[in-house]
Amino acid sequence: MDKLSDKADTKNIKAIRLINITDGKCDFESGTIPIRQHINANYFFAQTDVSLQYSPHAAPRRQYVITLKGKLKFTVSNGQSFILEPGIILIAADTFGEGHTWEILDGEEWERIYIPLEDGADDHFTAV
Repeated sequence: MDKLSDKADTKNIKAIRLINITDGKCDFESGTIPIRQHINANYFFAQTDVSLQYSPHAAPRRQYVITLKGKLKFTVSNGQSFILEPGIILIAADTFGEGHTWEILDGEEWERIYIPLEDGADDHFTAV
């Protein structure tokens, strides 16, 4: 279920990136982003809305999703799944097609911050 390794260290933060693949499907890859890396973004916003839980959807834009509270199971449209919780950065880059679903595993809330990436900006993700 979980492709994320324990290879994050003191210079990197664990990350998972949602990506588009063939036939409008979505997959994910595990990796890291470097700490103290400047993110080229103009704004961020917080959200606790859980109305999209269980609803297949693509990301509305490329963005970092920083989980503050909650443990979730994400399932991508190719059938694979992973666990997301505080300490793992999600990079939502599945901006078209079937997208992904998520469900809360622990509690009833998902507190998160979205940091939209500017068009063409590097997400600084390195696959492991």
